[in-house]
Amino acid sequence: MKIIVNAEPRDVSATDLKTALHELGFASSAVATALNGTFVARGKREEVQLSEGDRLEVLAPMQGG
Repeated sequence: MKIIVNAEPRDVSATDLKTALHELGFASSAVATALNGTFVARGKREEVQLSEGDRLEVLAPMQGG
C-alpha cells in the first residue's frame, strides 16, 4: 500500500506501524512516530493498523551542540 513517510510517498507491505517501521529501515526504538498527526507511543505501534494514504512522520533524536 502507498503511505506518505516524512512527506515522501512510499510503498509498504506491512499492515501495522511497528512492522512498517522495520520495513522502512527505522528499526531503532529511539524514534518518535506520529500517524496522521497523532503521536503513537512505542508500546502501541504494533496495535496501530495502517491504511492506504496514511501520513507517517518519523523523528529521530539528534546529538550535537
